[in-house]
Amino acid sequence: MKLQGSQLKDASDSVLGECDTLLLDMDGTLLDLHFDNHVWLEVVPVEFARQNSMPEQDAREQLYKKMMALRGTLNWYCLEFWSDELDLDIVGLHRTMNHKITYLPGAEKFLQTVASSEMRVLLTTNSHQTTLDMKDEVTGLTRHFDEIYTCHDLGSPKEEQGYWNKLMEAEDFDPERTLFVDDNPHVLASARKFGIEHLVAIEAPDSNRPAKSFDEYHSVEGVAKLTEL
Repeated sequence: MKLQGSQLKDASDSVLGECDTLLLDMDGTLLDLHFDNHVWLEVVPVEFARQNSMPEQDAREQLYKKMMALRGTLNWYCLEFWSDELDLDIVGLHRTMNHKITYLPGAEKFLQTVASSEMRVLLTTNSHQTTLDMKDEVTGLTRHFDEIYTCHDLGSPKEEQGYWNKLMEAEDFDPERTLFVDDNPHVLASARKFGIEHLVAIEAPDSNRPAKSFDEYHSVEGVAKLTEL
């Protein structure tokens, strides 16, 4: 359920104090999901339409069907797969928009705060390594973490239990003393199934879209709310 006002602050402070490990998603949790949404929903369809000499609406419909069929799988997050599947320079299209890569409000300060804490701070992302590298070039994100785990590193996306099993092998963390923050309800459900005790959902992952609501998880507008006094 969603906490409000002072309840939210007190609960967040308490959870951070109880945890030894902090797992943070990247896109939509720390970095503005507007970049990814713009590339995949605007830039890629326009280029796919141009390359295939078809109306843009037809291109969007084709892409939507292809993508929905693979949603939540490893290929869904793989730039090489989509480059081959669509015969497009997906990495190049991302780079044309890298000026849109930015932190969500308060996220960088939050990272600076938790980096100086005693918690082990891990980046747990479904991002492809190429995208991660591109975003790191712009933001310097990775310097704030003790370790980084992508879905391709671990062979499964976070929606699957394989990701968490491999992460446990690598880190040997205590799920009951771990806080995981993400904007994807399917990923949060997977983390809950694995046994991670403390879960927080991000309500405003894309600065250009309305905030989301969550019924099954504690939620905050952004990670900065986790350390407000």
